[in-house]
Amino acid sequence: MHIRFDNRIAFVTGAAQGLGQGIALALKAAGATVIVADADAPRLQSFARSEGMEAAVFDIGRQADAHAAIAAAAGRHGRLDILVNCAGGVRGQIGRPIAKVSEQDWKVIFEANVDGAFYLAQAAAAPMQAGGFGRIINIASGAGLRPSLTGIQAYTAAKHALVGLTKQLSQDLGPLGLTCNAVAPGFVRSNPTTERQWESYGPEGQARLLSGIHTRRLGTAADIANAVVFLASEQAAWISGQILSVDGGRS
Repeated sequence: MHIRFDNRIAFVTGAAQGLGQGIALALKAAGATVIVADADAPRLQSFARSEGMEAAVFDIGRQADAHAAIAAAAGRHGRLDILVNCAGGVRGQIGRPIAKVSEQDWKVIFEANVDGAFYLAQAAAAPMQAGGFGRIINIASGAGLRPSLTGIQAYTAAKHALVGLTKQLSQDLGPLGLTCNAVAPGFVRSNPTTERQWESYGPEGQARLLSGIHTRRLGTAADIANAVVFLASEQAAWISGQILSVDGGRS
């Protein structure tokens, strides 16, 4: 299968590090013009400069900022074809008893993992419909399908919400000619947070995790990016509302 995105415009959030960068690079390699987005200006701009991509620095948890960023991208290029909502994560939190979780701790994870994905999809729908092509891919998690390895209640709940949002957007936007799917990655050592999580397991915990993966290896950013590239392609035109687990068989 030969997948190309020549003349396609892609917008990828969470691209200051890890999976977001891997996805952006894969789309660029397939011919797309890629706009990368994140709130971490120094890392994002450094990556964008090195790869010849446009950078959009903003807080996805603010509806006005998310809408403005999409409008600016679509306005510059005259269209928007692919939106990958990869921003998210645990925002520096660790697993702890529910009695220790503050209101702000709970809200900030939802803002990063769910609110932003909705605001961006909300803004992207019109230019995608106008251009006659639209693919929205949300990066969920195995934590959106079962309890999280992180032990962070808000993260588990937010990723479950993102799975539900994916299915709802598929129903709402399908009649407009747009598809919405999600990729649920398994454990990938792609950023400082996942590195700390991996180290916290120790040798025995790491061995147990690997033994539960059918392929007996951790994933890579390229594994996740390859799934996104397929779901964004012409070949995936009749796939929508699906949650693709990319986890080496752990699910």
